[in-house]
Amino acid sequence: MAESIRRHGLFHQAGTRCSSRRTERVSDVPSSDDRSWKSTRLAALRRFALAITVLNLLGHTVLGFEQSWAQPLVALATAYSLEILLDLIDAWITRRPPRFTGGLRDRIDFLLSPHITGLAVAMLLYANERLWPIAFATAAAIGSKAIFRVPAGNGTRHVFNPSNFGITASLLLFPWVGIAPPYHFTENLSGAADWILPGLIVMTGTLLNARFTHRLPLIAGWIGGFLLQALFRHVVFGAPITAVLMPMTGVAFVLYTFYMVTDPATTPSEPRGQMAFGAAVAAAYGFLMVTHVVFGLFFALTIVSAFRGMGLFAQAWAKGSEPSRVAVEVATPVQPSMVIGSRDP
Repeated sequence: MAESIRRHGLFHQAGTRCSSRRTERVSDVPSSDDRSWKSTRLAALRRFALAITVLNLLGHTVLGFEQSWAQPLVALATAYSLEILLDLIDAWITRRPPRFTGGLRDRIDFLLSPHITGLAVAMLLYANERLWPIAFATAAAIGSKAIFRVPAGNGTRHVFNPSNFGITASLLLFPWVGIAPPYHFTENLSGAADWILPGLIVMTGTLLNARFTHRLPLIAGWIGGFLLQALFRHVVFGAPITAVLMPMTGVAFVLYTFYMVTDPATTPSEPRGQMAFGAAVAAAYGFLMVTHVVFGLFFALTIVSAFRGMGLFAQAWAKGSEPSRVAVEVATPVQPSMVIGSRDP
């Protein structure tokens, strides 16, 4: 038996097993799925940023946006500066390099998210000629990503769609701030152009959500739920069917459907969860309409996101205060000099 053990080389100089192993955290060994998800997310952010930039440029030059040029510029300056400041603070706390200190391309990619948030806030809010409400809404939007977070996997994730949260906060705190009039998306268009613009938004939004964010089930749940709540209000409360369905004909509704409620960072990933989330937003909207609360689209998304965040937090708390970490064994190669009797005598 001793000869058999010696033949198979089960002893080495230190007296430990030759097939020594070490453990590493999964978070330290990025998988191909993680890299693929990050690549897809970055591709989606780039396309979202391009789309909203083109829409804002066309809006202020052709379509008839009511806001001044100063408002998107103030929103972008606020979003960029606060995003950089928060990253510097987080880098100092966690002792890591800031994420925006790479090359030019890395810096642009880092600013994609605040770019989208800033332009969305400036495009959808209307504060007359005032600039500070736009700056406040943008700051609240960016800050919400750092403040309202729940455990997720080996880290945390933010709960609210940033631009929607900033808009909601401004509408609640400043009654004299409103939503941009829906007509300003097509104010200067007529004839076939009134149909072409929404059609382009639907086509590009469908492509982005099908290929990159994979949120088509959420869109189906949201639209289906919206139709059901409209029918319910018509049958139960006697609301005219044309009135309850009319919001679906506006460009603002189309933008909300394809570019806001489908935020991949703050919505479920599983198809069933997506459909439930979309239907819940529609139900919350219907309840707000029945109770005569204006700006229901934005409030509904904030309410549902808040309940989902509390559910995720409760789920993580039930499993333990610390995010679970799975250990995987990585075999350490054995040096030939460490093995005794690795060859037959």
